[in-house]
Amino acid sequence: MVEALAKEADYVVVGAGSAGCVVAARLTEDPSTDVALLEAGGSGRSLWVQMPIGYGGAFYHPKLNWRYYSEPDEGFGGRKAYWPRGRVLGGSSAINAMVYVRGQAGDFDSWAEAGNPGWSYADLLPFFRQMEDYVGRPSEWRGRGGPIGVRDIDSAAHPLAHAFLAAGSAAGYRVNPDYNGADQEGVSFFQITTRGGLRSSAASGYLRPARRRRNLRVETDALATRLLFEGRRCVGVEYRRHGNVHRIHARREVILSAGAVNSPQILQLSGIGDATRLAALGIEAVLDRPGVGANLQDHIGFDYIYEANRPTLNDILRPWSGRIGAGLRYLATRDGPLSLSVNQAGGFVRSDPDRDRPNIQLYFSPLSYTRAAPGKRRLLSPDVFSGFMIGVSNCHPKSRGWLHVKSADPTVAPEIHPRYLSAPEDLDELVAATAIIRRIAEQPQIASAIAREIRPGPETTTREAIVEDIRRRATSIYHPCGTCRMGPDPEAVVDARLRVKGIAGLRVADASIFPTITAGNINAPSIMTGEKAASLIREDQGLQSG
Repeated sequence: MVEALAKEADYVVVGAGSAGCVVAARLTEDPSTDVALLEAGGSGRSLWVQMPIGYGGAFYHPKLNWRYYSEPDEGFGGRKAYWPRGRVLGGSSAINAMVYVRGQAGDFDSWAEAGNPGWSYADLLPFFRQMEDYVGRPSEWRGRGGPIGVRDIDSAAHPLAHAFLAAGSAAGYRVNPDYNGADQEGVSFFQITTRGGLRSSAASGYLRPARRRRNLRVETDALATRLLFEGRRCVGVEYRRHGNVHRIHARREVILSAGAVNSPQILQLSGIGDATRLAALGIEAVLDRPGVGANLQDHIGFDYIYEANRPTLNDILRPWSGRIGAGLRYLATRDGPLSLSVNQAGGFVRSDPDRDRPNIQLYFSPLSYTRAAPGKRRLLSPDVFSGFMIGVSNCHPKSRGWLHVKSADPTVAPEIHPRYLSAPEDLDELVAATAIIRRIAEQPQIASAIAREIRPGPETTTREAIVEDIRRRATSIYHPCGTCRMGPDPEAVVDARLRVKGIAGLRVADASIFPTITAGNINAPSIMTGEKAASLIREDQGLQSG
């Protein structure tokens, strides 16, 4: 049955994730405006959310995670890819590995050059600075006092992370003290989104303070089932909560911020998508827009795993005595390995010096796990031996996939077809990246800590063997985006002001609008998109800002 009580708000935001929390918080800075925020998941009051290294526990948690799987993918040798997505206040910012990467200036400049005015790096830098509370070396590039805590970890990183940077320098890559500053290139300690030893998510940074305002209403466990229309205008949202069907009317706009999977899913369930495919599922088309769910992009990567001849995080996080010690230290000081990500260092380098900018991301983790089942990685169950990992992913994959609902039932997950490695140059880049891993591992600064290479093993040297290993072991890096692409062309889903083309009163604001994927982890650009969206809405509606 449909809940009879009339509900309405000026703005209805669907999805309290990395961007949705930002949009709701910024719009409610105007006291004359009221906002309803709908989130399919729960509150996120969980140790796995609050404690930084707890993301290992959230990785497959049914109450915190959508736990999507792709369809069998040819690029992965017919394997399915596991896609964890946050189903909780804060979205994926509440369950991710917290590595903070803005991306390259050229990423955003290419968006603007493709016909999206206002999206160059110079345009977006104020939003990046506005959202940050960066505890590090001050510069014209960085922000202080913003909602998202960002810290350097060089003083807390494992000794082997320092050795990795020294080896990277010896291999010819400069050490970059701030890859989110003037230039991304080089090897670095990763910056992470924590504050006071706790995860700094979009929920804790933006939403928690905003919930003190009377003009913000947040409903959790509210699954959006479809958008409501009057002709070609979106006027509200239908959703399910605690077994009842509710409808809420938007006096001004609906903003979809449900992420790269759920935003296109909701559009398709509502009749915005490929009209022929929707009709086959019994969904009446409101707008024929085949681009919804297309242009799917993701980073993929793999690790080379090494047995070490000295202690690593395996020796702390594997035995109960080590876990208890780390736990007591964390409770007493909010410090130690539980206050960090296991991705402690990495970098952005070129697989070929003739490239104009970095195309490979490096990862270093002073921990290893070789026996985890797909989709069930547990960071607190590392290998029984001392081990560490050096990983890579390609920054700008050319492969494009798609996703589409396979049922009119909103509780049925869409079919996801990433089409990994369908662009030959993606495989070429990753093959070239294996030489970078081994070149760094051969440097005495890290080689002295290596007992042996376990995966894929020193016998894996030919291109054929390396390609086979990549197809067998590569995984998603969990950065899906692009499925409601922004652009001026007819196939794009939203325009440069994030308005859904052909539908009034409806915008999309999350990683699904990315025309092309950015270099590195995409949570920072997703939060920035929320800031940009709120600014656009305020401009268009004449709202006050805080």
